[in-house]
Formats: sequence, C-alpha cells, structure tokens
Amino acid sequence: MLALLNKELYQFFRSITGYVVLGFFLIVLSLFLWLFPTQFNILNSGLADFEPMFLLMPWLFLFLVPAITMRSIAEEKKQGTLEFLMTKPLGSLNIVLAKYFAALIIILIAMVSTLVYFVLVQYFLSEHLVDTGAFWGSFVGTFLLASSFAAIGIFSSSLTSNQIIAFLIAVLLSLVMYIGFSLLSQLSFLTQISQIIAYLGIEFHFKSISKGVIDTRDIIYFLSLITIFLYATVLLLNNKR
Repeated sequence: MLALLNKELYQFFRSITGYVVLGFFLIVLSLFLWLFPTQFNILNSGLADFEPMFLLMPWLFLFLVPAITMRSIAEEKKQGTLEFLMTKPLGSLNIVLAKYFAALIIILIAMVSTLVYFVLVQYFLSEHLVDTGAFWGSFVGTFLLASSFAAIGIFSSSLTSNQIIAFLIAVLLSLVMYIGFSLLSQLSFLTQISQIIAYLGIEFHFKSISKGVIDTRDIIYFLSLITIFLYATVLLLNNKR
C-alpha cells in the first residue's frame, strides 16, 4: 500500500498540473484575503481574525479536492491498469486507502502553506491577539471537511473512466453534502424535522467546530461520512473483480 501511495504522490507532483492546482488555490486565497476589497479581506477589517479565510476555504476546496482526486481511479480505468492492481495482493481496501491518504497529504500540504498567513497577521497586527482556539478549531474543521470531500472525490472517480466527469460528479456530490441539507432544512413544509436534516449536512458540523470547540459528535460525523464513501468505493471495486 505504501508503494502505491508513493506512486500517487509522485505522479501528482511530477506533472505541472499538480503545481497548477496548488498554486491556483494559494493565489486565489491570497487575492481574496489580502488584495480584493471584499468581506474576506483581513487587512481591511483591521482585526486579527481568520474567520474570513475559513469561510472562503471550503468553497475553494469544493473545486480543489475534486481536481486532486479526479484521476485517482478514473485514470487507472482509462489506462487499463486497475485490473493489474486488482490482481496484486493489495485488496480493494488497500488500493482505496492508498489513493485516499495520498489525497490527504496533498490537502495537508495546501493547508500548511496557509499557516504563513497566521504568522504574518501575528507579526503585522501584533496589537490584536489572534484567537488561537478559534483558529485551530477552524483549521481542524476545514481539514475534516476537505477529508470528506476527498472521500467523495475518490468515490466519484471510481464511477467513471473520464476524469472530467469524475470531477463534475465530485463537485456536485460535495456541494450537496456541504450546503444541500442546510438549504433543504429551510423549506417550510420540513420545519418539524429541519434540525435533523441540517444535522446530516457538512456545513452544520463545520460551523460547530469553527467556533473553536471540538465536539466528539462532529468528529464522529466526519469519520462516519468518510467511511461511508470509502466503503462504497471498495464495494464498487469488488464488483469489478
């Protein structure tokens, strides 16, 4: 499994596409946080508050993560190498986990790169103390959100041999899981069960963790969501044996 994980990372960073994807994420995030005069601009607010960044990052990850995962299994199908991997003594679970952990490492690299913003704000706005509890709570919440998107992306990639279709499916499914349930809960005829419906969505749990309070119920939710999509991917691969 480790060899396959290393192969995934090597292939991602060997091509210019990998650097373009990560570069696009960091450039767009930087423009909104430091240059564009929007509600996300930290300098305009004059406060050492990273809430704007963590409000923006889920929307960027909504496209970044599918771009990372779209080729994971779809490309193996297209090249005809999936069957070769399946004949190896890896097992479907190990194949899925190797590709999933590779995606997590890439996501973590992107997120760690944003810590430079934390250092800059601490240095230039030192008179305003950063709420470190809220910052790290939001950081963990964002990583869990991106991890969920990665599981959805791996699942979407197993549905097709076309990377673009895998990307679009992953974006759609991630969007539904992120805000779909929240929007559904606002319908008037679902008022009595609105809280239950909202609870099923990622946004509900992401907002909870972003407040700086790590609740085990939110952790369990994200781990359960990740497990469901990865298990579904394993089932799909087993059906192709």
